[in-house]
Amino acid sequence: MPTPSEGRPSEARSRLLDTATRLFYAEGIHAVGIDRIVAEAQVTRATLYRHFPGKEDLVLAYLNEVDRAMRGQADEAVTAGLPAAGTIRALSESIAQSIQAPGFRGCAFLNAAAEYPDPESPVHKAVLAHRQWFLETVTELLANIQETGAEPAARHFVMMRDGAMAAGCLFDPVLICETFLHGVERLLKVYAATDYSAPAGA
Repeated sequence: MPTPSEGRPSEARSRLLDTATRLFYAEGIHAVGIDRIVAEAQVTRATLYRHFPGKEDLVLAYLNEVDRAMRGQADEAVTAGLPAAGTIRALSESIAQSIQAPGFRGCAFLNAAAEYPDPESPVHKAVLAHRQWFLETVTELLANIQETGAEPAARHFVMMRDGAMAAGCLFDPVLICETFLHGVERLLKVYAATDYSAPAGA
């Protein structure tokens, strides 16, 4: 069993990560410096560097936390035991709820990609890895309706989700979510009715 002194570093790490997550998402990664994170988390610089050797490590931990939350969101929709189309609807409703939540500032990953455009950046690579997971998840869900054409339909879904996430912090989030959910319904209807095995022009 760990002693109290052994438990303190993990508590400090949690405070650092919680503080960084809140500030990075609300104000932007580059806009928030290490000194502010240290001050608001009420730790020393030495404590921060013991857990995160550099700011980039803290940014990656922040994105990992967001990624874990979104995977949980998707898992919850999948494990509800709904039909395939119902699972897509449940995931879409969950996305819509997040857009309407207080303090919504868009997609954390799209925001991070804008701040780290270098394809070789570990942060940029983390963004791409997350987005690949999301695309594959939606593709798998749509393939349960019909396998052929699942990936193009999934790309369409992701594009609508990205648009809703971008517009949701600029315009009326309720209206944006209504538009997004209507688009999802239309996508599901067209996708289920399309015979992808038929020759083009048939």
